[in-house]
Amino acid sequence: MRLFKFFRPAPRIAVRLLTLILGMTIALSALGINAAPAAAAEGTNPPNLQFPSSPATPPNPQQLALRGGELLADTASFVTAAVDRVGPAVVRIDTERTVSRNIDPLMEDPFFRRFLGEDLRSMTPRQERLRGQGSGFIIDKSGIVLTNAHVVDKADRVTVTLNDGRTFPGEVQGTDEVTDLAVVKINTKELNLPTATLGDSDAVKVGDWAIAVGNPLGFDNTVTLGIISTLKRSSAAVGIPDKRLDFIQTDAAINPGNSGGPLLNSRGEVIGINTAIRADAMGIGFAIPIDKAKAIYAQLAKGEQVSHPFLGIQMIALTPEMARENNSDPNAPLIVPEVQGVLVMRVVPNTPAEAAGVRKGDVIVQIDGEAVTEPEQLQNLVENSKIGQILQLKVRRGAQIKEVPVQTAQLRDF
Repeated sequence: MRLFKFFRPAPRIAVRLLTLILGMTIALSALGINAAPAAAAEGTNPPNLQFPSSPATPPNPQQLALRGGELLADTASFVTAAVDRVGPAVVRIDTERTVSRNIDPLMEDPFFRRFLGEDLRSMTPRQERLRGQGSGFIIDKSGIVLTNAHVVDKADRVTVTLNDGRTFPGEVQGTDEVTDLAVVKINTKELNLPTATLGDSDAVKVGDWAIAVGNPLGFDNTVTLGIISTLKRSSAAVGIPDKRLDFIQTDAAINPGNSGGPLLNSRGEVIGINTAIRADAMGIGFAIPIDKAKAIYAQLAKGEQVSHPFLGIQMIALTPEMARENNSDPNAPLIVPEVQGVLVMRVVPNTPAEAAGVRKGDVIVQIDGEAVTEPEQLQNLVENSKIGQILQLKVRRGAQIKEVPVQTAQLRDF
């Protein structure tokens, strides 16, 4: 027993050895822990460590962030490419026109003229110069510019400014108020002008990218990005029933001054012409489908009138349920047939409909054998007919069914 006691370490030495061993253990563990994340970040296992096979680990958050930046850059690049392709062909259109101001009626009253004097009356301005601004885009190297009719409406002077700052006097070749389209010609003196590529608006789908280019609020060369919100939004639904259009609706920012500028797809092709803004809606704008412009711009460039056949009625859609609800009201202004069709609410005087004997309360159920249930459908059938063409209307008048032939006429003639 004494022999074993001889080799027993002293208490202080034992404590020191125990502390040293414990410290080395902790240090080695820490090195192993630190090595694992570093190796994981590099995509390799740390030396001398073996891991069991397991499903793929989630990507490093920093790598995800870097890849996200790359994806955003790739997504934004198509906008740059589209604008580079079409931007040089987008122009600013400045207009001036003279309007006559009405003289204050008090100045025409002899009693007030007696006290105010003739000199003051003569100083009252009778005319005023109004200035406007919009956008457009060149579609032909000869200097043909497409824009909105309301941009150049009644303009005495038109100035077209190119993207590079060059200016040219413009001449309005033709306008069509019904579709709000106009063609302006600039004398390029055989200069090589940039042109915009026209796309196919029938191929546009909801959710496609939409890029609006123009000069909103006087800020030249402005680009905004959005998507196509919906298609074939009728002009009546937009709040402009005097037009005959099915608009492209977009959430790309469109402001005053954008009118007449192009709406582009992701390839830099023109799919629409920015035209309408709803003052009571945030982030909603409307554009004329480019296919409509392609169908008539050649006529406008020649100064020809665009045909718009019409009948001369105001109408609403009618369903049997609506008719029954109306007929059950003792104060209803008229009793209508309980059928589905288009109800005539008013016949405009001196129009083809009045001449043919169409009456208020008639329900149009067919045109040339094709059933009609919506006013937009009826209007499209009439719009696609020819001036002077006779359309056979099948109407329900009370309990009777009548065939009413109506000869269309040019809308501007009335």
